[in-house]
Amino acid sequence: MQTLDDLDTRLLVDLLRDRFHPKKSLGQHFLIDDDAIDRTIELAMESGCRLSEKSHVLEIGPGPGSLTLALLRSGTRITALEVDPESVSHLQRIFGGTECEIEVREEDAVSAAWPTGITHVISNLPYQISSPVLERIRVHHSKEPLELVILLVQDEFAARMAMSSAPYDMGPLGLNLWLDFEVSLDRRLAPSSFSPSPRVHSRLVTLLPVFRPELDGIDRALFKITTKHCFTKRRRKLRTLLSEPPRRLSRARGWHKERWGAAVAQMLESETEELPGDWPDMRPEDLEAPDWVILVRLLSSM
Repeated sequence: MQTLDDLDTRLLVDLLRDRFHPKKSLGQHFLIDDDAIDRTIELAMESGCRLSEKSHVLEIGPGPGSLTLALLRSGTRITALEVDPESVSHLQRIFGGTECEIEVREEDAVSAAWPTGITHVISNLPYQISSPVLERIRVHHSKEPLELVILLVQDEFAARMAMSSAPYDMGPLGLNLWLDFEVSLDRRLAPSSFSPSPRVHSRLVTLLPVFRPELDGIDRALFKITTKHCFTKRRRKLRTLLSEPPRRLSRARGWHKERWGAAVAQMLESETEELPGDWPDMRPEDLEAPDWVILVRLLSSM
């Protein structure tokens, strides 16, 4: 029987690439950087949510299984979702003969049902599905809380997740993640860390769940709609942006154009010490995350 000790990163990638060429349409760039893989496991340990036989990791787009191998060596249980049938066959062939807890599913992580009991999401994400996967993570976490998320994504996307260079990276992506997670940037990876090499750098990112008492009772649907609406035309002043109701406003329960218009008019006429005094003449990027919570709460109270 084959053991995990018989395998290594380069071997896994070579075995898969011997059978077919990576598909650009699937964003297949296989991780070959052992230091980056080791760092991923270290991040789980440093967060206090270390991997063990009690953990259940969801891995999205495992490809050749280079990260999968390191996760299995930690003793954890894995459910791997992979849309590419050649990769699925490869993973089943490689890991099927080992005494490991792994289930490989030929499924799209964006649309398929996720397994219950997940404790971690750890993945080298294909760039083109990063946004929808984050939305799936947010929705899943709201129903079944996760312990930790570690993702390898495009560097610029990671900066927007963490809002690391505000105001430039401030936006709805980072603001909506902020509601549930502390987002931290870690190691930056060069294109040479992958085979084939992408044209951009990548970044390891951790999402550690956080409880923010100031969010108690906040209308999250309205928060999402409002921030997306305002940052669509981020160079305009908030007064101008809020004068027009957002698209798909009805997705927030109880909201419609008439209520929005009345609430905004009343809010602009009233004075509040909770927001900066000149906030209507500020641009979206000038408000910090807690300010957006206050703004949405004020809208809801009008």
